[in-house]
Amino acid sequence: MRLFSMYRWVRSSHEMSLRRRGFMEAPWAGGVVLLACVAVAMLLANLPATKEFYHNFLETDLSLVVHSPSGAIDWAFPVGMTVEKFVNDCLMVIFFFTVGLEIKREVVNGQLSSMRKAILPVVAAAGGMLAPALIFLLFNHGTLAANGWGIPTATDIAFAVGILSMLGDRVPVSLKIFLTALAIADDLGAILVIAFFYGGELQLGLLLIALLVMAGVYLMHRMGEKRLFFYLVPAVVVWGLFYYSGIHATLSGVAMALLIPMEPRYSKEYFVHKMRWLKDRLLAVEDSAEEFPNEEQRFYLRQMTQLGERSVAMSYRLEHALTPYVTFLIMPIFALANAGVEITSLEYVNIFRYSSDIGSVGMGVFFGLLAGKPLGIFAASWLAVKSKLAVMPEGATWRMLLAVACLGGIGFTMSLFVDSLAYTDAGLIDRGKIAILMGSTAAAVAGSLLILLFSKKQPR
Repeated sequence: MRLFSMYRWVRSSHEMSLRRRGFMEAPWAGGVVLLACVAVAMLLANLPATKEFYHNFLETDLSLVVHSPSGAIDWAFPVGMTVEKFVNDCLMVIFFFTVGLEIKREVVNGQLSSMRKAILPVVAAAGGMLAPALIFLLFNHGTLAANGWGIPTATDIAFAVGILSMLGDRVPVSLKIFLTALAIADDLGAILVIAFFYGGELQLGLLLIALLVMAGVYLMHRMGEKRLFFYLVPAVVVWGLFYYSGIHATLSGVAMALLIPMEPRYSKEYFVHKMRWLKDRLLAVEDSAEEFPNEEQRFYLRQMTQLGERSVAMSYRLEHALTPYVTFLIMPIFALANAGVEITSLEYVNIFRYSSDIGSVGMGVFFGLLAGKPLGIFAASWLAVKSKLAVMPEGATWRMLLAVACLGGIGFTMSLFVDSLAYTDAGLIDRGKIAILMGSTAAAVAGSLLILLFSKKQPR
């Protein structure tokens, strides 16, 4: 009876592990976790019992301080590092690093690897960034809020692709690929916007040193270096130099990702030859009284594992290893740290409030995401196809493309990030956050409803 109970416990644990793994591999899982963290952040920021702790915790100093009683030594690194800045300037470097790896993969051998494949999503992404920026400036030109024009220009790939996956075969596969490639091109555009428009005062000396370090890494790459250690150490150095140079530190993640080798350490021929030799040696080992594998067999199995790992490019290995941590740890932590808005009055809820001096962050962001993104994506795609510059995705209709374009209005992660860079005034930042949440939700609902509506009229 006791043995049977243990068996049931082991079996249930295994089934739970499989379900957990299945959930984590689902395309929509990241979006679900993010939504839960947004709800938790809003509760923590507004409940009387937790709001003071929540805001104080985010402002906790994390700098390493060296201070002598006489005051002769007073040094801190990094300067001004709080919990919130640690999330936005350190943890988000890993997020941007994975984004850089995705962009490089798509450009080298993915949906952006040729002019014919890339032209439509790239043109659509450009239109999807220009239109919301113009709509934002239409409401806020000449006001204190004008600097936030970059907030509604971003698309959150996790939410957009997650919703498409939940809608199943209602959307043609070609449009799913189109939206994924568009979101990646959009990420590249957002990175350029952050680099050129939302950096601080440049320290050219430090920036030059960072560029020299990256040039050294590039030469090392060209000479055939494939070991991770020789890329990890320079990455940390470049992050520190970016942090103090005035360029946002997260961009160091993108810069270093583009230098990661996409060529495997071992060639196909070497892999086949070495694996065959290891296999023969493994089979030649005499079985002992021990269960398989014995000590000598374990040695050959470890050699096979190492051979397999080194026959996959470092870029792919890092992307595969980091993506679960980014999706289920870093982005949820980012949401917890940035989505918590303390609503002290109805003034924050009324995002459509406008004044001639402050403008209306809420109206610019909300309508930029809900109307600007889909109209920009659709109009740019229509012009590209009609001018024969690009071809329509196979099996797609203009109505379905418009519906999918609405999902491009889900800004969230990148929009929240740009919002924290665009303003220093807490009131403007909070209004921007509320507008991002409302605009992204409205775009997700509108896109989903249009897909359901238009897919019913398509032949099954």
